[in-house]
Amino acid sequence: MKIKSSQTLVSEALQDIKTISTDEAYTMSTEDQCNLIDIRDIRELEKEGRVEKSNHIPRGMLEFWLDPDSPYFKEGKLDMNKEMVLFCAGGLRSALAAKTLKEMGFEKVSHIDGGFAALRQSKFKII
Repeated sequence: MKIKSSQTLVSEALQDIKTISTDEAYTMSTEDQCNLIDIRDIRELEKEGRVEKSNHIPRGMLEFWLDPDSPYFKEGKLDMNKEMVLFCAGGLRSALAAKTLKEMGFEKVSHIDGGFAALRQSKFKII
């Protein structure tokens, strides 16, 4: 049995999804065109801080919180018609998560190149 490496999975995901810069994400966020979703673990947020006006949805719950048929669906938490802009610490988990959301049927999905590390160096306010 040949197992795909996590690196291969991320590489494949990056070919299928839209990757945006922190500047693009900032513009979309300030113009209220997207849901900015932090998929990092809660411990990462507590240690590193979080992006102002971002929504925290842990990676392990993403599919369940965004599935209207799931008992875990977070009604009204996000605007389901806006683009889902995901980020994690560095961009690997968010690439995989964005691909999964596309597979679920979300058409407007992207992830931020460089993740939270890049966001810290951008116009976004970290709180």
